[in-house]
Formats: sequence, C-alpha cells, structure tokens
Amino acid sequence: MNNVSEALLADILSVPLRTIKSWKNKGKITPDSKGTFDLNLLKDFPQIKAIQESCWDEEKAITPSKKYRSIELFAGAGGLALGLESAGFEALVLNEIDKDACQTLRTNRPNWNVLEGDVSNINFTQYENIDFLSGGFPCQAFSYAGNKLGFEDARGTLFFEFARAVRESQPKIFLGENVRGLLTHDKGRTLNAIRSIIDEIGYTLVEPRVLKAIFYRVPQKRERLFLIGIRNDLVNKVTFSWPEPYKKILTLSDALKKGELYDTDCPDSPGQKYPDRKAKILSMVPPGGCWVDLPDDVKREYMQKSYFMAGGKTGMARRLNYDLPSLTLTCSPAQKQTERCHPEETRPLSVREYARIQTFPDNWKFEGSMTSQYKQIGNAVPVNLASAIGRRIVASLNSIELSN
Repeated sequence: MNNVSEALLADILSVPLRTIKSWKNKGKITPDSKGTFDLNLLKDFPQIKAIQESCWDEEKAITPSKKYRSIELFAGAGGLALGLESAGFEALVLNEIDKDACQTLRTNRPNWNVLEGDVSNINFTQYENIDFLSGGFPCQAFSYAGNKLGFEDARGTLFFEFARAVRESQPKIFLGENVRGLLTHDKGRTLNAIRSIIDEIGYTLVEPRVLKAIFYRVPQKRERLFLIGIRNDLVNKVTFSWPEPYKKILTLSDALKKGELYDTDCPDSPGQKYPDRKAKILSMVPPGGCWVDLPDDVKREYMQKSYFMAGGKTGMARRLNYDLPSLTLTCSPAQKQTERCHPEETRPLSVREYARIQTFPDNWKFEGSMTSQYKQIGNAVPVNLASAIGRRIVASLNSIELSN
C-alpha cells in the first residue's frame, strides 16, 4: 500500500477529512494526478512511518517458549479468546454470563472449559499462579467515598470482580480491555481509581493505550483501550512492548471479498431487513455517504428532530464503502443512529459480513437468535487485534521464563 485516498489518509492519521482537505489546499500535503497520496512521501507523520517501517513479520513469528495457561473473564463470543489462542495461549477456563455466547464458545471449542454464570460466584484461588488473565470488564461508575479508592470500595462493580480474580489467581501478567472512553470517564477519576486498585493488589500498570484496529489487520475503525498489568515481583524481568502495526490498512473489500484475509467471497447468511420506506431512502445514499447526501425534503423526513440538532450525525443513513475500513460495528447494523448499510446492496450487513469485519473465521458459528448473534459479534474484540496483542504478551512471558 503506497497510494491512499483522502478519506483513508484521514483514517490513518486520525484526523477529520476536512483537515486533510485543508492541508492539501495549503500545500502541506500534495496529491498525485489521480488525487491520491503517496505514503512514501509522508513519513514525517509517525503513524505512516510506523506502517512503512513495521516489524510485523518478526512479531508474527513470536511463539511461546512453553505452554502458557490463561483465564478469560467476560469472554463473550470468543473474539479475544480466539486471538489469544492463535498467539499460543491455552485457555484453562472462560467465564461468561450470557447463555447464547456460552453456547457459541462450546459449539466452536468443545474442549474449552466454559463456566456459565455470574463471575462473583467463582473462586479463583484454585488457579493460583496462572500465567495470564484477561477480560473486557464493563465500565461501571465508582462511588468515591474518600480521596483514594481502595479495592474494597470498588465492590459491586465488575471491575472489582476482575481485580478479585487477579488477586486470587496471581497471574504473571493480566490484560484488561475496555472502551476508549474509560480514559476520560468521570473526568479521569475512574481510571485513577483503577490504577490505585491495581497498585493495591500488587501489580504495576503499563501506561494504558488505545489501539486502533485498522493498524492490526482489521478492516474496521474500531478503537479499544488496553490495560496491561505485570506482577510486582516480575516487573524487573520484562519490558512490555505494544504490537507493531501491520504493513498496510485493510478495507471493507478485504473483509467481504476474496483476497488477503479470506480465500473466498463472504458466504451468504441471514441478516436484518429495512422497512420499505427506509430502504427507498437509503437507496439514494452513495457508497461512503450518509444523510447529508439526501435531497433536503428527504433529509427532513428521515432525520425528523435530529435535522435541527448540532453535530455531524454522520452515523445516520450511513452506507459503507468498499475502499475504506468499515465503521465501528455496533450491536445492530440497522439502528437509525448507527447505520451500517452494505456498500452496494440496500440492506444492513449480514451476520457473516459482521463476523468477517471482526476477523472471525467463516467456520466460527454463532448461537442464539439473529439479534443475539449481532450483539455477540458487535461486542467482540476483533480476532486479529487480539492476536497481535497476544503475541506481545507471549514475548513478555518468554522473557520471564528466560530470566528464571
């Protein structure tokens, strides 16, 4: 990947498209005769330099020096677990409360030990000194009774259960995954509380980082916050490094058509449908477009009160584009606020198209109703992103083993 469009360049640099247009008009960046930009000429931007100089192939070769056992909490449909498995982890136990997600895990991996039910009912001391623990704990508000929030003060939240599992099982390294909004939630107090609790239970937190999935062989603009903790007695034996970016940015075409990610076009599968009037309106939206591309009278009809509200609202009546990464998937592709319309056909993305954008393999079967399947997929960590960060954790565990 050497030449990219304005829109794709904006995605890579995490800036609005209007910023790219402004830079172009001011001569800060110069397109070629086709209107695209040569990344080889833009290495002053750190994101582009990282892609061009990536050591992805070396990272792909990282393998465990021994069998590493893991625990996963809030496992969902298995996106994180499947990525960690590909990195070399052996799941000792996976916990999830949703019955459909549990059945999804059991259907695809009958050998996995899936504990269905409330995490608060599990005693993790039986897994003491496990190699690794992970989980995407839901972000819940804390009640701040004093100046410094302690472990017991977090009781009643799912982060408390995550921290309890860490304290009881004493993993060498843990990974917590969350939405990027946790960084600023409650003006940063929630993350500060989490830091103090991690310190209290005997772990050193690597500076949290938001990873953009498009840099890790995922054709989707998804961003997730990752927290890495290392047990205090092992901190001096390891230096954790975040994963290298992939050598190019994949697009929706890579997800839905035969190519680099998949050997065939996306298989047919069930999917939600639009009501007739909504389908007619969305048929007027071009690939990559949204409500702003509609005639004014149709805009007013579709947007209703939102037409007069401030803000871009670009998720509404949104049609995807084969030449760009997908927007972040939600739990439903047909919600009015977060449309995910197919780039060519006037319909929501199907279940299997959803799964491909999250980089699940085509043979990964999702159980439950169609609504449940969309929810499971939309809530998952993209498999390829999980695999990338899993390899870096394997490298850190290998360093610990080498020092012993």
